[in-house]
Amino acid sequence: MALTPLQAAASIAVMAAVTFLTRFIPFLLFDRPGKVPHIVLYLGRVLPPAIIMMLVIYCLRGISFSSDSHGIPELVCVAVAAALHWWKGNNLLSIFSATILYMILVQAVF
Repeated sequence: MALTPLQAAASIAVMAAVTFLTRFIPFLLFDRPGKVPHIVLYLGRVLPPAIIMMLVIYCLRGISFSSDSHGIPELVCVAVAAALHWWKGNNLLSIFSATILYMILVQAVF
């Protein structure tokens, strides 16, 4: 079922308004010079590790230990990503290195 031009324009307008509001509302709520609310500081401290952990769990949810590879490529790549991040502290380096290693392991080794 295709959208009519009016429905498409209305959809785009709603998405643009929501995007604009989600970017603008924090400036209205927290635009006090000098003091950042404690809840914002707390969320800024605890949310990044929580989100990364949720992404790791999401990525590893489909591991089958009864398959031919027994989940070895996934577990090796998680260990490599964790070690690289601990050693260098660079998110992009650890993510890209582990992804490339995973592709090599899945395509060429397992």
